Amino acid sequence: MATTSTAPALLAGGASLPASAGRAGFGGALRSEFTKIRSVRSTYWTLLALVLVCIGIGVLFSFGEASHVQSLAGTRAGSQEAANARSHAVALSLFGLLFGQLVIAVLGALTITSEYSTGMIRTSLTTMPRRGTVFAAKAIVFGAVALVTGLVTSFGSFFAGQAILATQNVGASIGQPGALRAVIGGGLFLTVCGLLSLGIGAVLRHTAGAITAAIGLLFVLFVLSGFLPSNWAADVDKWIPFNAGGAIWEQFSGQNMFHPWTGFAVFCGYAAVALIGGLVLFRKRDA
Repeated sequence: MATTSTAPALLAGGASLPASAGRAGFGGALRSEFTKIRSVRSTYWTLLALVLVCIGIGVLFSFGEASHVQSLAGTRAGSQEAANARSHAVALSLFGLLFGQLVIAVLGALTITSEYSTGMIRTSLTTMPRRGTVFAAKAIVFGAVALVTGLVTSFGSFFAGQAILATQNVGASIGQPGALRAVIGGGLFLTVCGLLSLGIGAVLRHTAGAITAAIGLLFVLFVLSGFLPSNWAADVDKWIPFNAGGAIWEQFSGQNMFHPWTGFAVFCGYAAVALIGGLVLFRKRDA
């Protein structure tokens, strides 16, 4: 009876291939996903666009508010406007996150849908057949990249905006109550936006469809909520994904909105549903 040899295979000249290192593990999956995300040039351009869009819009809004305060200086209306600017100084500098969420949503969707469009997903699953491991590695690597970029963006927006507002003495310091929470929350908000989009991408497996669905959920739904009748808005507004997640960095007014961390927990719940749904379908469907 023939036996199967476990010795290393021989190459020409007598050299041998190294023996198999064993079953591919989670660490290898993480390294693989990190290599994928950093080897694609569009990743760098998208992240750069995220930083520039958020900081640029924050600077524009801060400059506009500072100019408005300056134009009303010395008047009673000017005093009221200055007080209003101080109370919203943090949110003014972070306003670019409203549009930055759309940029990170694009990258989140592309992280998984691009592999389906190129057929690379079949290679990935041949190398690592454990689909749950592949999906978890994608989510962790993307989440880490999004978090680091989100924090850099949020802190950059805050300090750039406050430097402009400070010229009219209406800026805020990072030590002001709620300021540090809002700035860190801005980075967390962008991270969860990206993960939500990644989950949608896993469900739809189509780049255009995933990006459209993510933008519709994060931005269009927020815009449409402004047209709700007032008696509906009181109960619905706080459940809108952007309103729930944005509560951690935006100073929403009104008694019907969630507290910052409660709203962020609701937003994380939306992302968790998308990711769990994506994982279930990722494990069941053919590549």
